[in-house]
Amino acid sequence: MKNLQKLILPTLLIIVVGILYFSYFAPSDELGSFSDFDKTNHASVPIIVKFVKEKGLTRTTDGGSVFYVTDMEGTEVRVNGPQSIPPGMNESKTIVLNGHLSGDGFHAHGIELRN
Repeated sequence: MKNLQKLILPTLLIIVVGILYFSYFAPSDELGSFSDFDKTNHASVPIIVKFVKEKGLTRTTDGGSVFYVTDMEGTEVRVNGPQSIPPGMNESKTIVLNGHLSGDGFHAHGIELRN
């Protein structure tokens, strides 16, 4: 009986840690929401979005890029992107933007494609 009692607490602890990991920390392919961002916070935060293919991608005079994305709520946002854009962005199902939201759109510091 004592051996059984010694196993109950570690087993419960492992179950709780597993539930926390799979419900909160596990990576997700769900689209993010721009409404979760604070426009006054300039910390780089990742968000999963869809590229708006109809509007395309344009280059700015300083070498950057401008394109549009949508989030899970259908909100379309202008993205001021970096100079290096990964090839195949038009074919990607979703993309991960790492950056911050400001008054004139989303400032992406990094872009990662997801298929």
